[in-house]
Amino acid sequence: MPSYQHPEDLSLARDLAQLAPVEAKAFLGLKGATERADGAIPDKYRELMSIAVALTTQCAYCIDAHAKNAVKAGATREEIAETAFIAAALRAGAAVGHGLLALRLFDKAAAGR
Repeated sequence: MPSYQHPEDLSLARDLAQLAPVEAKAFLGLKGATERADGAIPDKYRELMSIAVALTTQCAYCIDAHAKNAVKAGATREEIAETAFIAAALRAGAAVGHGLLALRLFDKAAAGR
């Protein structure tokens, strides 16, 4: 089965921004603020956090960009591996947390039968 995402899709980024300039400006402003070099969090940790979020949101483009940035920021393969497992554990933890919500809602619905 062919993939829906292709690296060449990134060439459409300028078109997307031009079609929604107000939203693009806001997004790029937020992106720029989070990627600033003068923050309290060092670049390497910003990139590792970005990879963790990209793994949980499953954004292939973000994984690509932030993996490359992580190399430049001095991250190691071991740090990437640990980041992947931390992200996996938190994603699994969220499923358990939502399981608690489902159980409460089930109990509430069952009580109202």
